[in-house]
Amino acid sequence: MVRKRILFVAAAALIALLVVTLLAGCGGDGGKEPKGEATKTVKLGGIIDLTGPTGDVGAPYADGVKAYIDYYNAKGLGPKIDYNCIDYAYQIPRAKEAYDKLVKQNQVIGILGWGTGDTDALKEFIARDKVPYVSGSYSESLTDISKCPYNFLIAASYSDQARIALKWAKDNWKGSEAPKVAFIFNDTAFGRSPIEDAKKYAQEIGFKVVGDEIIDLKALDATSQMLDLKNKGADFAIIQGTSNLAATTLKDAKKLGVKTQFIGLNWAADEKVIKLAGDAAEGYVGVIPFAFPYDDAAGLAEIKDYLEGQGKKMEDINQKFVQGWVSAKIMLEGVKRAGDNPTGESLKAALETLAAFDTQGLSAPVTFKADSHRGSEQVRLAKVEGGKFVYLTDWIGYK
Repeated sequence: MVRKRILFVAAAALIALLVVTLLAGCGGDGGKEPKGEATKTVKLGGIIDLTGPTGDVGAPYADGVKAYIDYYNAKGLGPKIDYNCIDYAYQIPRAKEAYDKLVKQNQVIGILGWGTGDTDALKEFIARDKVPYVSGSYSESLTDISKCPYNFLIAASYSDQARIALKWAKDNWKGSEAPKVAFIFNDTAFGRSPIEDAKKYAQEIGFKVVGDEIIDLKALDATSQMLDLKNKGADFAIIQGTSNLAATTLKDAKKLGVKTQFIGLNWAADEKVIKLAGDAAEGYVGVIPFAFPYDDAAGLAEIKDYLEGQGKKMEDINQKFVQGWVSAKIMLEGVKRAGDNPTGESLKAALETLAAFDTQGLSAPVTFKADSHRGSEQVRLAKVEGGKFVYLTDWIGYK
């Protein structure tokens, strides 16, 4: 009997340790009320990939989300936030489990989510439960307000990003024949999200679409795809992936002498691409919806203030951290406007009052309305020069 009791206690301790470890990755506190706090807290949740195939960009994004919430709480900028984040490792079934835990057990009124496949799979539950959802996915499908009334996009959709990139490429094309464009993406809902919209738009404005190159998010070799791209003679290639995929593409393209101008959408364009690809990143063009830590945006002052309080510097973060910071900043602006004892419904209504909300240069101004949660249709384009992204444009759209 004693031995069974010891084994039971040990197993319980191990389970508790695993739960604490899981939450620590996102900086969560398990949904507990802060001790000694008289003020009512507002519960928010996070569902982010830290350890799966998009963890290369998910981890710094999650750090940025948690950092802004900590900053907000420390500065007393609004109601105290109790944030509980779960790593779902880019697995849709685990995202659903995390969602159920956050909504049913922790009773959060809003969630900062992540991927396209999981956000799309959850949209019916999000609408049913009336839980405002600001995710890292900017899939065009999530802008359908009739099906996604509680989903909010804080940046231009992937489809709009691709259209803007294509318009820029066409406007700057010097050849006498129609330019050829190919699309490089991973075979996931995220990867496929903008491709059909982008192809349709490319043909409308005079491109010849020459095909697709499918590359895994964690691929370390893209030789066969780059050989195929070279044979097709693509003048431009749009990349929809993450930092790792983009870096692998650029390195193998350089090795094979591919002359294509590569243009990466949001998640495929950041400092990590340059770090991983080295010289092969020179000339790479990125679609940039959020500021880099080295920009002169006024909004970076808050981040610097926060980091200094943690004994860190701006050099310790990257653009995806800024992106997470902005996501949390916009969600918490809604919380501040939602009044006392906010609910999911009042948070939704509050977010819909944001009109040209100024993030002080960290992103394009964000506007939500009752009939549109498409927060922005603008990005900037930047080119890697001397190991650093240098802006080619101001905030632009495609229309």
